[in-house]
Amino acid sequence: MDFAVSEFENRTALAQSMMLQLGIDALFLTTEADLRYYTGFRTLFWQSPTRPWFCIVPAHGKPIAIVPEIGAPLMKTTWVEDIRTWASPHENDDGISLVASSLAAYSKVGMPMGRESIVRMAHLDLIDLQSRLRGVEFCDATPIIDAVRFVKSEAEIEIQQKICGIASDAFAEAKNLFHEGQTLEAAFKAFKIELLKQGAEDVPYLVGGAGAGGYHDVISPPDESPLESGDVFMLDTGATLQGYFCDFDRNFGIGSISDDVAKAHEKLWLATEAGLQAARPGATCAEIAKAMNSVLGEAGGNVGRCGHGLGTQLTETPSLIYWDHTHMKEGATMTLEPSIEIAGGGMLVHEENIVIRDGAPQLLSRRAPREMELI
Repeated sequence: MDFAVSEFENRTALAQSMMLQLGIDALFLTTEADLRYYTGFRTLFWQSPTRPWFCIVPAHGKPIAIVPEIGAPLMKTTWVEDIRTWASPHENDDGISLVASSLAAYSKVGMPMGRESIVRMAHLDLIDLQSRLRGVEFCDATPIIDAVRFVKSEAEIEIQQKICGIASDAFAEAKNLFHEGQTLEAAFKAFKIELLKQGAEDVPYLVGGAGAGGYHDVISPPDESPLESGDVFMLDTGATLQGYFCDFDRNFGIGSISDDVAKAHEKLWLATEAGLQAARPGATCAEIAKAMNSVLGEAGGNVGRCGHGLGTQLTETPSLIYWDHTHMKEGATMTLEPSIEIAGGGMLVHEENIVIRDGAPQLLSRRAPREMELI
């Protein structure tokens, strides 16, 4: 396993204490992130949509895994002892009878139902399951799931610090990786290879853009467009280590940049500095967002928010945005991600990864320079 058993015991105990307060008898979980978080079950087999995977976290005792037989050997290497299996894929009962009989012991079952949550099972199977359990009340357990995962343990933070260090080292090789005339596709490939060389286990997320006077899109895949003198080139990576993500970007000028771009980049750097000053235990997401936006003023970009939670998923709750009043807690890992629009229609985005500490936050990513690096 990636963690000591005590790590999973602590996570489960915290969830159970919240379940007892809310009168919830069990959590019913179906997603990769949730199963990995409570059981330690980590595999790339989730890429296949053929088989569903289930986990029950009762209000007392260890989690119960209900998984296809193909996953039993790996699940047995985790701390979970109660592993129930079926032959999958099945013609007409892909684990639903087994799940129904397991959940029938509980009166109130919590599932993630709120913002940023999904259910990873066939919708018809979910309807079937609930019809078999008419005496069971299903309720929204999103607040429990989010609250437990919001604050990271020191063991989790150590992994996040490592993957952020790996990505920082890869970005430091920019002058050896990128050059004028290189296609975006080639630049992306070179950076992905460098991330793997530096020690990343995988690079599930890599986006970016390039253009004179900034770029117009921050989520695009690469194409055959060449990097040209005067372009701003941005890469945003979500590389992983032991199931944990980094998520930050860097901007590079190809040859030279305009005065407008240079001033915008410095303003983003100062906005991030304001975010670092505001990110303290007790501060709300809205307050941190306001601190960054106050530096940017009317030039602030319109990407929807200026930061978010980070962990076993590329983006986690909460969001640094005016309507999110979640209070920061020591041990929460967050991104600071202000953006700015440039005259002419371009934009810049700057992102750092931090962990909230008692006092100033700890940078997980290596702080970008105040002046944009030129290649």
